Amino acid sequence: MGKYPPLECASRPSRQILDKYGDLVEGYCFKDKSKVEMKDPQPITMKNGKPATVGTCPNCGTKIYKIGKAT
Repeated sequence: MGKYPPLECASRPSRQILDKYGDLVEGYCFKDKSKVEMKDPQPITMKNGKPATVGTCPNCGTKIYKIGKAT
């Protein structure tokens, strides 16, 4: 069995992306000038083919990007 319990278990975050350390993905909000946990993070592939994660700031609603694979 892997690091996490099966998907039907309620203790695992179901729609959230975790980074390689098992924490929620953090990004830097340029409007708030601080690091925040992304709200509704989604994995994307940029035009140049590199992976990234995009989400929104929970404080102001600005889009936040974090370049690099999250998991």
